Amino acid sequence: MKTNKVEQIIWHLENHLGCWRQFSHFINMGRSKKFGVEDEDQFLEIKSVIVQETEMILATVEVESPSKEEIHNLLTNVPSLRALSETNEGAIRNLESQWHKIYIGWHAILGQLKVQAQRAEPKGGLFSRKG
Repeated sequence: MKTNKVEQIIWHLENHLGCWRQFSHFINMGRSKKFGVEDEDQFLEIKSVIVQETEMILATVEVESPSKEEIHNLLTNVPSLRALSETNEGAIRNLESQWHKIYIGWHAILGQLKVQAQRAEPKGGLFSRKG
């Protein structure tokens, strides 16, 4: 893959991870039962961005984990903050565990892409060996 393309994917994946961090924030908001109508709208928006970015990333990079099914299952299990606020603590912990597995999976892919980008850079950078 060309360096420029890898760097674009890295940029998208870093933004995608930001959305996953926001999703975690919303899980905590639902748990605390402190949210309003605007929060519900933002929650639905972040879910739609996650789905769209997931599709874009998976169309560009071959990924075994997290799978599209894992991501979709997680997102469909939390239809709204209101529904989340009515969920028992054990189910919320399970949801957090699923979120964490996906989040770590995306970070692993990001690390692999960064290695590809470094390998594709011309020699002579900060870490190059001088002969």
